[in-house]
Amino acid sequence: MKLQGISGARGIGAGTVYVYTQEEICIDRTPIEEAAVAEELHKLDDAMQTTIDQLTEVKAKAAATMGDAEAAIFEAHIMIAQDPSLLTSIRQAVESEHKSAAEATEGVIESFAAMFSAMDDPYMRERGADIRDIGDRLLRNILGMTPRGLAHLSGQIILVADDLTPSDTASLDATVVQGIVTASGGPTSHAAIMARTLAIPAVMGVGDSSALRTGEQAVVNGTDGIVLTELSDDEFARYQEEGARYRRVLQTMKESANLPAKTKDGHDVLLFGNIGKADDAAKARELGAEGIGLFRTEFLYMERDELPNEEVQYEAYKACAEAMDGRPVIIRTMDIGGDKELKCLALPKEMNPFLGYRAIRICLSEPDMFKTQLKALLRAGVHGQVHIMYPMISSLDEVRRANALLQEAKDELAAAGVAFNGDTPVGIMVETPAAAMIADILAKEVDFFSIGTNDLCQYTLAVDRMNERIGQLYEPLHPAVLRLIKQVIDASHKEGKLTGMCGEMAGDPMATMILLGLGLDEFSMSATAIPMIKAVLRSVTVDECRHMAAKALTLGSAKEIAAYVTRIMTEKGIEL
Repeated sequence: MKLQGISGARGIGAGTVYVYTQEEICIDRTPIEEAAVAEELHKLDDAMQTTIDQLTEVKAKAAATMGDAEAAIFEAHIMIAQDPSLLTSIRQAVESEHKSAAEATEGVIESFAAMFSAMDDPYMRERGADIRDIGDRLLRNILGMTPRGLAHLSGQIILVADDLTPSDTASLDATVVQGIVTASGGPTSHAAIMARTLAIPAVMGVGDSSALRTGEQAVVNGTDGIVLTELSDDEFARYQEEGARYRRVLQTMKESANLPAKTKDGHDVLLFGNIGKADDAAKARELGAEGIGLFRTEFLYMERDELPNEEVQYEAYKACAEAMDGRPVIIRTMDIGGDKELKCLALPKEMNPFLGYRAIRICLSEPDMFKTQLKALLRAGVHGQVHIMYPMISSLDEVRRANALLQEAKDELAAAGVAFNGDTPVGIMVETPAAAMIADILAKEVDFFSIGTNDLCQYTLAVDRMNERIGQLYEPLHPAVLRLIKQVIDASHKEGKLTGMCGEMAGDPMATMILLGLGLDEFSMSATAIPMIKAVLRSVTVDECRHMAAKALTLGSAKEIAAYVTRIMTEKGIEL
């Protein structure tokens, strides 16, 4: 039997299925009496302290097994749990609405989580799961239930679940868990991110996973997004050997992570990292990143009751610039959509937020808010090689209006006698077909391009890749997408400008040779993908890549292109 899902982490894993389920949380919704309010508040305070203590312990274990960068998510969880607005909101629901501590917690957590889950950016959207994970832990502590966890697993396991939270994955042992399968989620879900960190093959979004039963043998092909069962003994043994070979290759790649990103014929390629907060910069450097190609700034806005002021933003951007020690740091200005309930910014509900009030459109209509961020970015440029990048551009007018506000920010800083870098490079995300089609015009107005393939593919192909029913139609190697990418790169080079890429495609080894052949100057990706991309680059020449790109542009479908790339990789002995 074969189940088709979405690739979450590459590789082959074979083992025995373990279906992970949790005891359901049942909440009594009977209003409490006034006399019981104090007792419920006391129960809430005790449970919150227990939650913080548990998270502190989980963070320490995660740091020991996965490293400080991966453990940082639990530091973020602790900060959220300690956020006074969270506890205050829950207490108010108990006091004024006479809800039990459990019911009040459930409602407030869902409200906080919904803010993230409604995000347009898939990475940010998945962070709603982090909030729900904290809420799940807090609720279980309020109700005296056992916390989630998978530390008890042993043997050679294929882990199957509806989804996995950070608390679930914190205790995973990569020598035990050979593969992960989730019914929901996608490549930016926490489960997928942690699977890639731990080098565990993973398939996400298979839909109904009830066909997989605890105790049966299964194979996870994370590269192709396939789960196989009902295998013969010989077939199972063959997949076990494939999995072991993949792990050996991956270890070799990691050991060479700090070798130059250089092709066989000596062409240097810029490999950068994508990060969500300044603390992630150090991990990116450890894995061989030569810069930061995308610093998402949304967390600064989403975690506060009020808009982050200039000083708060300046300190965050400065910390990242200093951590990269003179290497380029491309910081994307606020990219939040108009369909979420931010405490710090009132945004209208929309029928189609992907095409609505978001990103640069919000910034241009809120010039004071935008200039606050621009000032912080300009000031941070004194401490490193900071670049400013505008998201979701679809017209020349937007670029010119943004640059006019940037000039106003410079003038105001100069008038106030505040130090800043007046020569800070300014670029745009090319993530709409409109921007790609007028790239020749836009290239005259900016210093660089960075292609955001997540949205560019979504808009070009009219496919929501997080929709499990049509996820297979989301094809970054689609000829239409490749032709738009070539058009953007050619337009920038004609003006002597560089083009990078910061979407998921940049970290996909199946696309590496074609992208280099199309002339892409800089690849930015999740840091854990850098060693693999370096290994591909070190196995090819630029001329070979140019030939591959030219051939790919003549093929009629993503499947044909993928088959062609696979054949070339096999011929060259590149194991992925």
